[in-house]
Amino acid sequence: MPLLPKSKKARRRLMVVAVAAPIVAAAAGLSLFAMGDAAVFFYSPSEAQTKHVPPDKLIRIGGLVQPGSVRKLADGRIEFAITDNRAVSQVSFRGDLPDLFREGQGVVTQGSFDRSGVFEAREVLAKHDEKYMPKEVADALKKSGEWNRGGTGS
Repeated sequence: MPLLPKSKKARRRLMVVAVAAPIVAAAAGLSLFAMGDAAVFFYSPSEAQTKHVPPDKLIRIGGLVQPGSVRKLADGRIEFAITDNRAVSQVSFRGDLPDLFREGQGVVTQGSFDRSGVFEAREVLAKHDEKYMPKEVADALKKSGEWNRGGTGS
């Protein structure tokens, strides 16, 4: 039984597929490889602890600003804690906080953990109105079973 089809048209199609498939696979592989370092993953505080995110890996961490945790230090840093009501992550940030940043509100921070386990934020994003919570934060709270629909909605 011959491997190639008898029809000239079918052999031509098979040849086009045989040439195009490796080219498309190589392009997809190169694209995924190039994007590997550009992807920033989102974690809730409990996910970050259970998955043991390595230090210096750029990630986003989000949850609610824990009441009573915001401290402004003399050197200009601001320290606060983010919680998903299951775990708490300590955050250190140097810069201007968004105007809507306050205790008990949803935030998403981007940065990395240092060697001591403190999250060094490079950017802090806060909610923009009374009924909004960042989608990642709302999803993480729902997943952990700590979602309070009456408090804030998405």
